Amino acid sequence: MRTIKDTDLKGKTVLLRADFNVPLSEDMKITDDLRITSTIPTIRYILDAGASVILCSHLGRPKGKPDPAFTLAPVAERLEELLGEKVIFADDPEVTGAVTDEAAARLRAGEARVMLMQNTRYREEEEANDPDFSRRLASYADVFVLDAFGCAHRAHASTVGVSEFIPACGGLLLEKEVSYLKDRLQDPERPYTVIMGGAKVSDKIELINNLLKKADRLVIGGAMANTFLKAKGLNMGTSKVEEDKLPLALEILDNAKAAGVEVYLPTDLRCASEFSADAECVVCSADAVEDDMMALDIGPRTEKAYSDVIRSSATVVFNGPMGVFEFERFASGTRAVITAMAESEAVTVVGGGDSAAAVASFGMSEKMSHVSTGGGASLEMLEGKVLPGVAIME
Repeated sequence: MRTIKDTDLKGKTVLLRADFNVPLSEDMKITDDLRITSTIPTIRYILDAGASVILCSHLGRPKGKPDPAFTLAPVAERLEELLGEKVIFADDPEVTGAVTDEAAARLRAGEARVMLMQNTRYREEEEANDPDFSRRLASYADVFVLDAFGCAHRAHASTVGVSEFIPACGGLLLEKEVSYLKDRLQDPERPYTVIMGGAKVSDKIELINNLLKKADRLVIGGAMANTFLKAKGLNMGTSKVEEDKLPLALEILDNAKAAGVEVYLPTDLRCASEFSADAECVVCSADAVEDDMMALDIGPRTEKAYSDVIRSSATVVFNGPMGVFEFERFASGTRAVITAMAESEAVTVVGGGDSAAAVASFGMSEKMSHVSTGGGASLEMLEGKVLPGVAIME
């Protein structure tokens, strides 16, 4: 993959597509700046190479028209704080209109080295990958750098289209994501353990089938485990179960056996009579869940067994929590698995979305080898799919 390390940037203007789709509070304050801090090394690399940088990103879903609820103004403010230098913010409702033209002229004149464009999704042409909009975005720069891994699975104007008009390469974050989610997992150190959690088997069928070709062990938790346990004939009470996916669960277990992959399912569960943070937590054997109880977390025996598997692994991929970790009474299983990963000697890779949020909530992000910034993008890469934003760099 071509990266900025392979590209002469001196004296050039770089259009950097970042992923600044950060959560905002009602008073327009950024509540989690991970996606901003993750691309700071790429910005600094570009500046240190003697180039100026024009940043672009989307935020939320403004539906192809200007919406102050989705302005990138808070991002510009945070960028200035993190970089310690001026950031010109082109607050242009047209994104590539006169306001941006004037801001780009100020950048060229040396007023600053960094400029941020307004939300690319203010234009419906963005998601349509419109060539005219792509050309207009590209006109501001000499080189295009994609560092928005979380958007690399979308063929939009600012992620793929601009590469038709100026040379393209990947940023440091994109390079790291691909290195961990694709390259290192092609020939992983073994034993290779995949931890699968979350709500639905159906959401991750392609992922499971792809990983069964490579993994040595498959550890299953979360509501997903309920479907597997019921498929094996166990009563799951009022637990969340995908009734129509019971045959699929059995098929996955058969495929795993045929592939020589060892599958681990919960032997005990933390249950409650209702889905509530205040519900009384009752530990049940997996084969003795009462009719009026629901499983909300793996149990203590399962925690130990899963932790032992993780500590004896050389590579671990974590995709999905073991229970309702947002409820403290049902966070123990997810915490135990993440702690075992943090304390192990294994290469530990965390998929995006809920998995990354769970790791962050327990303060363990820095102890993982890699925490992906992409939700859907990381899932698709682990499924073995080709991401449009990555393909243009290869």
